[in-house]
Amino acid sequence: MQAMLAEDLLNEMIPPLKGTDSLGKAARWLDEFRVGQLPVLAERQYRGLVTEADLADAYDPDALLSELTLGFREAVVRPDQHFFRVVELAVENKLQLVPVVDDDDAYVGVVTVADALAAFGPQASAPGQGGIIVLSMAERDYSLSQISRYVEENNAKIVNAHTVPDELDPYRIRLTLKLNTDNLARIVATLERFGYAVTAQFSGPGEVSEDEQERYDGLLRYLSV
Repeated sequence: MQAMLAEDLLNEMIPPLKGTDSLGKAARWLDEFRVGQLPVLAERQYRGLVTEADLADAYDPDALLSELTLGFREAVVRPDQHFFRVVELAVENKLQLVPVVDDDDAYVGVVTVADALAAFGPQASAPGQGGIIVLSMAERDYSLSQISRYVEENNAKIVNAHTVPDELDPYRIRLTLKLNTDNLARIVATLERFGYAVTAQFSGPGEVSEDEQERYDGLLRYLSV
């Protein structure tokens, strides 16, 4: 199955702001597009995200965005990065969307978390419709049949799977699994017991750890579900 990349998931409905735009315009656009952040550009260069918190802390509707200190300058992906990196960055930074920039930091567009999760299947982002686990491993250790056995020992099945090279280590791969269960705690524990590194997991309500439930609830808040 072909890997889904950031450039395949660009959301054309969410526009960027400019440094010459006012805070009042930024507030209106956040409300209009129902997002908690929007990218800000200077010319075509990405400068950061303006957030609802930024506007609450320094709200003068006539002030310009160029006067704000913007955050999330490094929370970006390249067009050729895999969609799971979008989800990881969004969850790590509590974002609803992740900017996409080229090698010169020129703005390409944004990918929303909802779009990224939906790329893994039409039910990927809905609670009660299964979970997602992302694993990192040495390429020589990859065996989908073995991993499937560990999953099935916990009364679950793999519905879909993607493998991509690890961007930081040419000898490792990333494996993203879509499962038919929301209850990931025991599956994750089993995989970790056999030496697999779980780098991300997303699930719905069920028999999950307090930490996993908190992360999932947070993800739903970011998605405004």
